[in-house]
This record gives sequence, structure tokens and C-alpha cells, in this order.
Amino acid sequence: MAVRWMTGFLDAPDRAAVPFWQAVTGYGLSDWREDGTFATMLPAAGDAFLRVQVVGDGPARVHLDLHVDDLPATSYQATALGARLVEIAEGLTVLRSPAGILFCLVEWAGETVRPGPVRWPGGQHSLVDQVCLDLPEAVHDREVEFWAALTGWERGFSDLPEFSCLVRPGAMPLRLLMQRTGGETAGMHLDVACDDVDAEVARHAGLGARVVRRVPGDWTTLVDPAGREYCVTGRSPFPA
Repeated sequence: MAVRWMTGFLDAPDRAAVPFWQAVTGYGLSDWREDGTFATMLPAAGDAFLRVQVVGDGPARVHLDLHVDDLPATSYQATALGARLVEIAEGLTVLRSPAGILFCLVEWAGETVRPGPVRWPGGQHSLVDQVCLDLPEAVHDREVEFWAALTGWERGFSDLPEFSCLVRPGAMPLRLLMQRTGGETAGMHLDVACDDVDAEVARHAGLGARVVRRVPGDWTTLVDPAGREYCVTGRSPFPA
């Protein structure tokens, strides 16, 4: 199976945090569609890879769409790997991973160009470039195996034992980071790469985010206006 592109979805009960994420990314916004529940965030250059969705319940959260060539075949393969089918619609299959993480398979529309980072007035650059899977100890190993098999990406490792990753190919816009957590529920959050964490965190706080915790020299965890956690990290926003 070949994953051609990835889209990160910001799901929330309402649109209140959408202007915040537009300001964080510097992206425009398409017209709302599907009865006002979906919109695409539009980078100045490159193909879109972030969308916003109004859902009927909370809390605010993140899910991932994988864009593929053969939707029926890939959907079958995903269930054979241990995913649970939730819904099938035109051009869309909704599933849950073995740990219960919601994700979608969608038909690839030819996206190939990864957007670059934005330079802000403070001089720093930033880019949303990673989805982190938060995996409790009991499900961690099985979930990492599942996502590696689903994407076909090679597993990479970190200096920190609680982290590993899947090495994205080519111009894929989003990385996949795996974090072993002490919680009980698996989930996802977005990470923002930047070349000046303090300046970028201050910018986000000025836009309405709240700082939750700081790991000096590595990352800062924040909560957006919808109550959704995300991280600003010190990784380079410029793709290698």
C-alpha cells in the first residue's frame, strides 16, 4: 500500500479556534463546505495538508487522513492489519486503529508539494509538520507495528526512550512521531517545528494559547482556545 499524502484535521465542536490556527500557521481558509462543517487551510505556496472540521461532540482533537491510490484495497488491507471499520462513504473510509485512534483513508487528489515554513516578524520560522501519536504503555508496541505496516515507512529512533518515529518519504508534509505515555487513552496531537521556541511560544500565547509545560531546549506544550493540546518544538522547520 502506498500513502501518497497526509492531511491533519483539527476537529472541534465549533469554529471558535479556527482564526487562532490561521494566525498560528499564516494560512488562508477555503469556503466552508459539507453544510458548513469542513474547510481547508490554504498555505501561500504548496499543497494543502491541514483542514478544520466542526464535529458534533467534544473535546477538541486531531485526526489524520491518509491519501491513497486504491481506496477499497487499502481499506481492506488496513482491517487485515487490525484496524476496525467505522464507516464507508463516497471517497472515504473511517477506521480506528488497534488502540482506538480514529483516522481516515481517502482518495489521493495528486498533492505533491510540501509547504515551507513561514518567517514571522520576530525573525523566527515555524511550520506545523508533525502528528504525534500518544500511546499508553499497554498499547504502544502493537500500535507502532500497526502504523509502520499501514504506511510502509521505516521506523526510526530517538535519544529519548519514550519516543520513536516513522521516517516519512519524499515530500510528505507530516512526520509521524510515536510517544510512549503514562496515560490510559491513545490519541494524537500536532507539533509545530520552529527555530526559536521562546519567540514562537510567546507569539502563540499572544494569539490566545495557554502554556501547559516547558521542557527547556526541547519543546513546550500549549493548549489552544478550544482546549486542544499541541507542542512547539525546537526541531528545524526546514526539511532535510
